[in-house]
Amino acid sequence: MMLPATQTLFLKIVPFHLLLMLLVVFLSHKYIDERFVGFVVLIYLSGFAAEWIGVHKAWIFGDYVYGKTLGVSVLDIPLTIGVNWFLLIYSAGVTMQQLRIKNSWARIILGALALVLLDVLIEPVAVKFDYWHWADGIIPLKNYVGWFMVSVLMLWVFEQFKFRKQSWAAPVLLGVQFVFFGILNLV
Repeated sequence: MMLPATQTLFLKIVPFHLLLMLLVVFLSHKYIDERFVGFVVLIYLSGFAAEWIGVHKAWIFGDYVYGKTLGVSVLDIPLTIGVNWFLLIYSAGVTMQQLRIKNSWARIILGALALVLLDVLIEPVAVKFDYWHWADGIIPLKNYVGWFMVSVLMLWVFEQFKFRKQSWAAPVLLGVQFVFFGILNLV
């Protein structure tokens, strides 16, 4: 993404990258059953709905529109955005549990704070590479508050499912996203 010669190619494969990460999480999650699939569908649909409300009403995150990088859209929302929400929530939830934080509310709050910090890194990159665009070109504080609130709600749902022996890949995926977007912010 940093090299002009390959940037266009890498931007075109962003949706496929998200689907590949979804496959990695599925393959690395122990005990895939109807509860796990139900969780994936619930978070996917919740994430898609939150983004629809955000784009069409500007209530949750602020006033923004999606670009072309995240792929095919329905109702002005990329279909991959629900996948992204699942990957973020699952990765943060598993990571917080693997940190052996005993209190579930502490895991939820710390996980949501981690996701807001990640969004701080994502936002400038997303705007630069046509993931989405903010009205007036300004990222509103409301976006970060919305990310925190949506993340808290979804991480609470994650905690309710009480998955056993989750994915080894989830913490790696979360860490890689911090490194990836952090580096892109530096260049």
